[in-house]
Amino acid sequence: MGLKNRRIAIIGAGIANEELQNLAYKVGYSLGKEGAIILTGGLGGVMEAASRGAKEAGAITVGILPGAKAEEANPYILIPIVTDMGHARNVILVRSAEVVVSIGGGYGTLSEIALALKMWKPVIGLKTWENIPGVYYVQTPEEVLSKVFEFLG
Repeated sequence: MGLKNRRIAIIGAGIANEELQNLAYKVGYSLGKEGAIILTGGLGGVMEAASRGAKEAGAITVGILPGAKAEEANPYILIPIVTDMGHARNVILVRSAEVVVSIGGGYGTLSEIALALKMWKPVIGLKTWENIPGVYYVQTPEEVLSKVFEFLG
C-alpha cells in the first residue's frame, strides 16, 4: 500500500461522457488499491466514476459538497463534507489534497486547476484543459498512478 492514507483529489466534469467516466473509474480504482484517500466534489460525472472505482477498491472516499445536504453526494461517497459554499468549496477540495488529478472538465475544473497551481500542489492532467504551464500531462490511468508515485511515493 504505497499511497496509504495519502490524499488525492480527482477533479472533472459533473456531466461526463463514457470515455471520461471510464478513465476516472480506472484512476480512482488504481489509486484506491494503493490505499489513497480519494477526494472529489462529491457529485456526478467524473467525480462519481472516480468515487465508484475508489470505493470498489476499498478506499475511503470523501466528497467536498457544494450544497447544504449530505444526501446530494453520489452513492460512492463514504464521508460527505457539507459546505453550502457552491463553487467556493473548490478551495477546500484543493487545499485538502496532496496531489490533484484532473480528468476532462469545464470551467469549475479549470478553477480548481488554477487554485492547485497557485497553492503549489502537483496537478496531473488526463484529457483535460490543455497547455496550462505547470500541469503534468499524461495519456493513461497507468501514467497517472506513476506520476502520483513520483510526487508521493
